Amino acid sequence: MFSGISLDPIRIIGVMIGFIIGVTVHEFMHAYTAVMLGDDSPRRAGRITLNPAAHFDPFGFFMFILLALNIGFFAWGRPVMVNPYALRGGRKGMALVAIAGPLSNVVVGTLFAIPFRLGLDHYGPPEFAMVLQWIIYVNFLMFAFNLIPLPPLDGFTVLTGVLSTHWALILEPIRRYGPAIFLALIFLPQFLHLNLIGPMIQPWLTLLFTTIVGTQM
Repeated sequence: MFSGISLDPIRIIGVMIGFIIGVTVHEFMHAYTAVMLGDDSPRRAGRITLNPAAHFDPFGFFMFILLALNIGFFAWGRPVMVNPYALRGGRKGMALVAIAGPLSNVVVGTLFAIPFRLGLDHYGPPEFAMVLQWIIYVNFLMFAFNLIPLPPLDGFTVLTGVLSTHWALILEPIRRYGPAIFLALIFLPQFLHLNLIGPMIQPWLTLLFTTIVGTQM
C-alpha cells in the first residue's frame, strides 16, 4: 500500500487529515453503537466524544505520521473496550459494534467526495482536490483494511457475528493467534517481496472510488 519515503506536502496533509478524522469517527461509532446496544462502559471510559485525543494511541499516532511519509506499514487508534455480555444481541450485537467503525469511514469518504460529484473540485486550486482525494482514499482504505476477517480487525468480529454458532465456535480459536498471523501478513511480504494485503482491499477501493467518487485513485 505504501512504499518509499514521500515528502510531498499534499500527500502528508491529506493523509494526516484523513486519518485524524477517520480514526476519530471510526472509534466514536464503535463506542456509540455499543452504548446504544446496552454497554455503558465506553461512555464511562470517555469514548463518546469526537475529540481526537480520546481515540488516539501515542505509538499508533506515530505510525500514522510514518504512513503519511509513506514509510510505515500500518497504524491504529486506541481500541474501544466493549463488554460483550452487556450488549443486546450477543454475537450479532458485537458484529454491529464492529461494523459501525468501518461503515463510518465510508460515510466520511462520501462526504468529502461531494465536491467531485458536484464538479466543484475544478473551481479551486488543484492542490485542494488532491488533498480531498487523499482524505477519501485514507477513509476508504480504513474501511477495506478493517474488514479483513482476521483478528484483531473488525472483519473477524463481523464474520463470527453473522455465522452460525457452530462455525463461530470453530473460528473462535483463531482469535488467540490472529494478531500473530496479522503481523506476519504485514511484515513477511516486505522481506519476500509479496503483496498479500493489497489483493484483499484493492477491489473494495476500486468499487468505492468508482461508485462514490466517480473516479479512480
